[in-house]
Amino acid sequence: MDIKRLSPDYAVSPQIGPEDVAAIKAAGFCTVICNRPDPEIPPDLHAEILRGAVEAAGLAFVENPVVGGMLSFDNLSAQENAMAAVDGPVLAYCASGNRSAIVWSLIKAQSGEMSPDEILGATRNAGYDHAGMRGQLEAMAKSVKDA
Repeated sequence: MDIKRLSPDYAVSPQIGPEDVAAIKAAGFCTVICNRPDPEIPPDLHAEILRGAVEAAGLAFVENPVVGGMLSFDNLSAQENAMAAVDGPVLAYCASGNRSAIVWSLIKAQSGEMSPDEILGATRNAGYDHAGMRGQLEAMAKSVKDA
């Protein structure tokens, strides 16, 4: 398991398995968000299997599948609500952590919590090159400023 922190309260990871849940809990996470659609993975890693393991460990589990190239405003809203509903760190996972990092980046830009430079720095430090998103992040940041 390769956990990459984007902020003190949000980290991303490639696909997790039930065997990773104890380490996730030990790392202090309160909630696990699944951004990986079940059709991408074998049945033993489907969201319901992981939900059982995560909830058995006393953590919250949120299923918010993000289909590659088809990120929606509903995905952003669901993720933002899940992040806001907990008092503690969140771990979001997908195939590589990239989609989960993109969702976080767009939420931070949309909310105006962070500048595009701060967002891109956080994702770059975690190993994700989202420089191609700069225009979108700047447009979102501008719309918050103009509102």
